[in-house]
Amino acid sequence: MAEASTLYVVATPIGNLRDVTLRALDVLRSVDVVAAEDTRHTRQLLNHYGIEAKLVAAHEHNERAASVQVLDGLRAGRSVALVTDAGTPGISDPGAVLVRAVREAGFRAVPIPGPSALVAALSAAGIESTAFAFHGFLPSKGEARRQLLGRLAAGDAPLVFYEAPHRVLETVADVRAVLGSARRITLARELTKVFETIHECDLDAALAWLEADANRTRGEFVLIVHGAPRLEEDSRAREGSRVLALLLEEMSASGAARLAARITGARRNELYEEALRLKGAAAAPES
Repeated sequence: MAEASTLYVVATPIGNLRDVTLRALDVLRSVDVVAAEDTRHTRQLLNHYGIEAKLVAAHEHNERAASVQVLDGLRAGRSVALVTDAGTPGISDPGAVLVRAVREAGFRAVPIPGPSALVAALSAAGIESTAFAFHGFLPSKGEARRQLLGRLAAGDAPLVFYEAPHRVLETVADVRAVLGSARRITLARELTKVFETIHECDLDAALAWLEADANRTRGEFVLIVHGAPRLEEDSRAREGSRVLALLLEEMSASGAARLAARITGARRNELYEEALRLKGAAAAPES
C-alpha cells in the first residue's frame, strides 16, 4: 500500500501494456492521486487494469504549477504517483522538476522502476561497452544538431538518442556527416509494439535502409551510434592482418585465423573472413 506524504515515480509501459510491473499496479491502485503527463492516455492504462484513480495533469508546460499542487497534497498527508505517457518519468520526459521540488521540500520520492526505451534498446543491441552517453532528443534545428554532434565526436563510447519519425532521416544524415560513415548504428523503432524493429548497419547504409520502406520511418526511435573504433583495436587489426598473411603461406584459412588471433588479439571471425578472401583472390585465375 502507498504511504502517506510520499511521491512514487512510476515507470509505465512503452508499448506492450503487459510490461507494467506488479509493484507499479499496486502503487497506482493505492495512491490518492496520479499525476500524469496526459490524463487521457493514463486513463487508458488504468482502465485496462480496472484501476480507478484521481488524475491530475503534470506535463512539461505546467510542471512547476503541478509541483505546487503535488506538494500541497503531500503536506496534507496524501500519496501521489507520478507517471508519463510511456517509460520512466524524468528520462527525456517530464518529471525531474517535480521530483526535485518534492525532495527539496523534505518529502520522499520513491522510484518504481520498470520500462525504459533507452534500456530496452541497449539490451537488444549487443554492444560490448561498460559506458554509454545518453543525450535524449537532439536539437530539432539542423545547425544546432550538427554543433552538438561535433562536440560528441571525440568520444569513443556509444551515443544514444531518441528521435521522432518526422526527423529521423535528417538526424541520421547529420550523424553520418559529422561522425563518419564507418561507424555502426542500431536503429530501434516501435519497441515492444507490434511492428518493433531493431536493425544494425554501417552509418553509410542507414539512410538507404530507412528510405527503402516508408514503414521504417514510422514510430518513435532509439538511435544507438556505436563507439568509435579505438586506436588499439585498429592496431590489433592491422597486426592481425600482417600475421595472417604470413601464416596463410603454410596453413589453412581456419588455422591461420585461429593462430593469428591468439598472437595479436585481433578478432578471430574477422581474420577468418579475411583469410577466405585472400585464399579466394590467390586462387582466382588471371584474366
